[in-house]
Amino acid sequence: MMEFWGHITTFFSAENYTLFVVGIGSGVLCFASGVVGTFTYLRKRALIGDVISHSVLPGVAIAFMLTGVKNPVYFLIGAVISGLLAIWIVDYVQAKSKLKPDAILALTLSVFFGLGIVLLTKIQHSGNDAQSGLDSFLFGKAASMSIADVKLFSIIAAINIACILIFLRGFSLVSFDENYARGIGFNIKFLKSFLALLTVLTVAIGVQAVGVVLMAALLITPAAGARFLTNSIRRMLMYAGLFGFLSGVIGVFISYSGTGMPTGPWIVVVLSLFTITAIMLGKQRGVIARLKLRKGNHIKINNENVLKDIYKLADDGQKTIETSILLQQEKYATSELKAILNRLERQDYLDQVRGFIILSDRGRIAAREVIRKHRLWEIYLSKYFQMQEDHVHDDAEGIEHVITPEIEKHLIKLLERPEIDPHQSEIPY
Repeated sequence: MMEFWGHITTFFSAENYTLFVVGIGSGVLCFASGVVGTFTYLRKRALIGDVISHSVLPGVAIAFMLTGVKNPVYFLIGAVISGLLAIWIVDYVQAKSKLKPDAILALTLSVFFGLGIVLLTKIQHSGNDAQSGLDSFLFGKAASMSIADVKLFSIIAAINIACILIFLRGFSLVSFDENYARGIGFNIKFLKSFLALLTVLTVAIGVQAVGVVLMAALLITPAAGARFLTNSIRRMLMYAGLFGFLSGVIGVFISYSGTGMPTGPWIVVVLSLFTITAIMLGKQRGVIARLKLRKGNHIKINNENVLKDIYKLADDGQKTIETSILLQQEKYATSELKAILNRLERQDYLDQVRGFIILSDRGRIAAREVIRKHRLWEIYLSKYFQMQEDHVHDDAEGIEHVITPEIEKHLIKLLERPEIDPHQSEIPY
């Protein structure tokens, strides 16, 4: 435990200069990747991140072969050119051929990555002493970052973020509805090309931390988690950037704390944990929230169906009925029906006395409301969709539970406050 706290103290006190540089550098790279990758995710082009990350490898190799030195600026230029070429090929082939988009992406990724491996192999056999360490672009080697690298990457990341803030509205519209953006005067071709350039730049600097194999996760995973937390694109960008930054810093710390633990994979593992947590705990879109909503809807439907049945069996809710009569309907098991009745009694919709049930005033009002919505919808289907009266009941059974008071008012007005439904049953108001 003391050793663990010692690692934490060292990490955050910046006593270990190299560790501090790597931690900040990885955080910046992952922050930029999360923000830029948000638009890739929203445009449903997740695989394009994989294509770009694998396609930068030939550019890096060619840059080294032409210059003979390991200069991050040369690598960046080569990676950007190679990445943009890959995107252009994908778009061109997609426009000129009948191949499916996923097939085009897979072919482009394979060709560029294969070419990159061939070039790296050639470099390794060239006898150039400066080639050592180039294979780190495959799986990343964040620990090799220098302060000069961090400064360069931070400048590029800052430029990327600034461009996104400036063109945020245009990028947002392109991500959700290109036709609408085009209709209100945006230059779609420019926005898509510029966004592609920012994505390639981000990938080109990000491969330094996690390598080409894991870079796609750095682009898409933060956005995937952030999407479960908000419907606002501004907040989504903030969450994605925060997930990325924290993952970068924590991943470096875990790698530093262990022996022989690779930094890049740990960054992706931490990022995945953040995303899984967001997917589970998202307030509106999260798995738990959806399960709660589904359970709530199930309870609401059961409550309304039982109230409706009691109302009909008890002569519009005015009389008492035996519980056994409800059981004879064979809609619910005995235990389930008792649970529903007990819940309705606790909510003051009905009273149970020695095996008999009587609706309260609140229960009669609720039952009449459900029946009214049911019969209004039957009239609507019959009048506007020309459905036969023997076909409208099942549809109304499902829709009666989701008709809001506003829709109900609109239906009453549209149908001119009808008195009877297609089955000649009275509509209770």
